[in-house]
Amino acid sequence: MTNSIGTSKLLLQEPTIVLTEKETAIFKVIMDTIHHFHLNTVPRAAGGWVRDKLLGKESDDIDIAVDDMSGEAFAYKVKDFLTRTSPGASCSSVGVVRANPDQSKHLETATLRVFDISLDVNNLRTETYTLDSRIPVVALGTPQEDASRRDFTINALFYNLRTASVEDFTGTGLADLRAGVIRTPLEPTITFQDDPLRILRAVRFSTRLGFKLDDEIMKAASDPNIYGLLLVKVSRERWGVEIHKMLIRRLTSLE
Repeated sequence: MTNSIGTSKLLLQEPTIVLTEKETAIFKVIMDTIHHFHLNTVPRAAGGWVRDKLLGKESDDIDIAVDDMSGEAFAYKVKDFLTRTSPGASCSSVGVVRANPDQSKHLETATLRVFDISLDVNNLRTETYTLDSRIPVVALGTPQEDASRRDFTINALFYNLRTASVEDFTGTGLADLRAGVIRTPLEPTITFQDDPLRILRAVRFSTRLGFKLDDEIMKAASDPNIYGLLLVKVSRERWGVEIHKMLIRRLTSLE
């Protein structure tokens, strides 16, 4: 069963995101920061926030991806801008969450709260994996490379703050959101070989959103080699976290 409310809205309209008052204010701060410091950065909201907004769901945290500097450097620019121009503005100090692959955090992330909304700021990146590890080698990437390394097409959508438009660099993210399908940006065997935990995440998102798993995902998940990698690359702790999330979502839906 698909999320009938969200997907029916998408079928009837162009992929337009309606910002809340706080989101409008935050995105204005980001763009004002860029203009103030004469940056060439193209900031994009990414991932789950874009997906949820298109499905008509609100979110209290936003992932921001920048294309020509680290997330930490950009977060400090935002903090510096607000300190200079609006000393009384609601803005926390910048925190840095260090990479922790066991927690599915493969890259350092800068965090701050602006107007009571949590921002996680990263640079666009590309990832290269070895056969025996979920820990990637990370490098600065293009929007296309960043979208292709994400887990599912519906999580690979961007909202470009400069153009105020939705970007679908996989070419299928919007269609999959409309159809209610969980699909990987790359061949699923490649995506799952890189990070087998994504098999469990696929099931979790399918349960959470009421979306159908793509047939190719089902085939890849049943491959003995992929299952073997799941046992080798993914710790018991991460298994437990994903299963707990699935159970909590299931119990919540029954209430």
